[in-house]
Amino acid sequence: MELFERDIDPEKNLLPFDGIVNYYGKIFGQEQANNFMSILMQTIEWKNDEAIIFGKKIITKRKVAWYGSEAFEYTYSKTTKLALPWTPALLELKGTIEKITGETFNSCLLNLYHNGNEGMAWHSDGEKDLKKNGTIASLSFGEERKFSFKHKETKIKKELILENGSLLLMKENTQTNWLHRLPPSKKIINPRINLTFRTIVK
Repeated sequence: MELFERDIDPEKNLLPFDGIVNYYGKIFGQEQANNFMSILMQTIEWKNDEAIIFGKKIITKRKVAWYGSEAFEYTYSKTTKLALPWTPALLELKGTIEKITGETFNSCLLNLYHNGNEGMAWHSDGEKDLKKNGTIASLSFGEERKFSFKHKETKIKKELILENGSLLLMKENTQTNWLHRLPPSKKIINPRINLTFRTIVK
């Protein structure tokens, strides 16, 4: 397992092949990032996530929310969500990310992890509602967390630390060839909010 080096170059591809991942590091200062964290905690309509696994309904401790430019439907883990209208904070964050990256997004899936006991298993974001090979922008607020990639064929793994106020881009055929996860950690006691800006196609 290889940990990405901390020298931050947004132009550098952090994957060795079969995909593109760019890490911009902290695009917000600590005070601004903490302020967004507080706003999102208070203004987002958080709900416990649901999934159908082996025909059984599972409710997670992790909370989620789904927002968009329209009332987009988004189906994953055999459950469907209907997008809520953008909040002022989400529109501000979307505009900032679009200006930095040159990409455009019409929706955002948010995850609230209360502590390190809550994580995300290996998966790829390849749902039929998403633009194929579209860019996904991942914005992190709160506690730093390790983020891992694993190639579907070779099983090569790569990891990095997602910092408070940082931005990560997953582009082109990354979702086709790589899995990613947020591993749990008993050492982490503080919350983290992750926003993944996406493009839904009808």
